[in-house]
Amino acid sequence: MIRPEEANEFLDHQRIAVVGVSESADNFGKSVWREMLKRGYDAIPVNAGYDFIDGVPCYRSLNSVPGDVDGVIVMVHRDRAGDVVTQAVARGIKRVWLFQGIGGTGAVSDESVALCRAKGVTVIAGACPMMFLQPMSPIHKLHRTIRRLNRSLAKASR
Repeated sequence: MIRPEEANEFLDHQRIAVVGVSESADNFGKSVWREMLKRGYDAIPVNAGYDFIDGVPCYRSLNSVPGDVDGVIVMVHRDRAGDVVTQAVARGIKRVWLFQGIGGTGAVSDESVALCRAKGVTVIAGACPMMFLQPMSPIHKLHRTIRRLNRSLAKASR
């Protein structure tokens, strides 16, 4: 179960890498990245296939991102998420968000979650950051309500 307090703590940090951003029109990683930029985050696109996304430098791997990174949102399939988590752990990144939308497998895998926990990395497994970015869009408010109803998202304690 996702606790909103953990999601809010993650989003209280500003320099966040978004792994899996692409130029594809239907790429949800790009949507998350753009929304974070609109809200003032120093969101960093990461994808091995691109040098730029919307004219912004895109890094080939988490390892190639310069400077400190507060957290990473993993928007790749769970078969590749373990590599991203391994890079995050190696860099000393202490916050990992494994994306999962409604009905998809997303980036969540038992192995990735276990690696985060074993290395003392805070992990959010199985939620969409757009359900927590403020101000929240109506569609993401609905998504959050559905997640509360199916008990995969706890109610906020604050």
